[in-house]
Amino acid sequence: MPRRRPARWAGRRPKPPSIHKVFDCKWYYFCSRLRGWLSLPAVGRRAFLAILVATLGYFVDVYDLILFSVLRQASLSDLGYGPKEIEDYGILLINLQMVGMLVGGLLWGVLGDKRGRLSVLFGSIITYSVANILNGLVGSVYGYAIWRFVAGVGLAGELGAGITLVSELMPAQSRGWGTTLIATVGILGAVAASLVGDLFPWRTAYFIGGGMGLVLLLLRVGVGESMLFQALLEKPNLRMGDFGLIFQSRERFWRYVWPILAGVPIWYVVGILVTFSPELFAGRVEGTVRAGQSILYAYIGLAVGDLVAGVLSQVWRSRIRPVLLWLSIGGTLAILYNILPLSRPEAVYAFDVGLGFFSGYWAVLLTGAAEQFGTNIRATVATSIPNWIRGSLVLSTLLWEAFKDGLGLAGHHAALLTGLIVYSVALLSARRLRETYGASLDFVET
Repeated sequence: MPRRRPARWAGRRPKPPSIHKVFDCKWYYFCSRLRGWLSLPAVGRRAFLAILVATLGYFVDVYDLILFSVLRQASLSDLGYGPKEIEDYGILLINLQMVGMLVGGLLWGVLGDKRGRLSVLFGSIITYSVANILNGLVGSVYGYAIWRFVAGVGLAGELGAGITLVSELMPAQSRGWGTTLIATVGILGAVAASLVGDLFPWRTAYFIGGGMGLVLLLLRVGVGESMLFQALLEKPNLRMGDFGLIFQSRERFWRYVWPILAGVPIWYVVGILVTFSPELFAGRVEGTVRAGQSILYAYIGLAVGDLVAGVLSQVWRSRIRPVLLWLSIGGTLAILYNILPLSRPEAVYAFDVGLGFFSGYWAVLLTGAAEQFGTNIRATVATSIPNWIRGSLVLSTLLWEAFKDGLGLAGHHAALLTGLIVYSVALLSARRLRETYGASLDFVET
């Protein structure tokens, strides 16, 4: 039989719940559903500090990396070189910087697997901070070349060590959020480099970059080492940081090569289409295209593109699908950039934003690359792969120059042929990547 109400409730209507309680319940429900849908992490103190330091470290890293592209014309002109020498020496210096990054990628990667991820975070930032301060003191292209090479060696370690450390500290389903934050905020360092390069003399801009790096060292205190790495130190006879392991298996070798080839278009866009936009559009537009402005707009696009690609990677639960989509649209934009009759610098800058956006698959690609390899060589892989990608700019510029000088093509026509080759290889390679979303990182390569 139905339960009778107490006498004191007779004739009373139940009081409706407070509107604040209803709102709070619905908001909590919405947030919990959103968090589950996006795989948003509950970040602990150790992971939070690692993300903070890696993000700021990559910000300074990108600032120093891009600063030469911003200051190329102003610095070489101030050192007394003419327009032809500025172009030739500019290619030489950016190639030396990239060769330094290839050397540093192997050096810091092996060190990260043998001595720990934190040793790389400390060592790399000291190296490139001091080198950039000395870049501000050079008096000729020869000193410039030496210190751009040394700066390249230092710049090689920051991103790979940060991504490795954060990936190993975060839950499997949500580690993409940490690496996306690192890449998105870090890439804004290029925006800072463009603004500082326009506001200050070129030597002062280098001093600012070196100073920011040295100040950042104070934040390194309190960051903990990866627990997966520490656990491996207790295992005897395990090959740690052995680069030769990559070549002892054909499957492992191609697993290492595919992400590199898939990432080559990123630096084709940054190093050729954007950095040399003044030369590519000389005589084709009314007005002057400025390299600093092109870099500024391209890196704004890169930051937003990395964020959107990272979000889609978490929503789609895939590392491969955003990379394929970004490559397809980015290749189309690169073709249009070189063949359309753009008449105003503003149109070039608008294309730079689009090219940057669809080159923003950097974080997703590198996260997937780090997830494919065991803990005993993960830092070696995660640090060397981005630097092979950056170093591929040397081959792209050589190909570009070969088409210009060997075939007598105009700069933008040579860049078009180079882009067709680069994007075709990248798309074929991206289709062969292994899907690693949510994969466990607690394994080793033997």
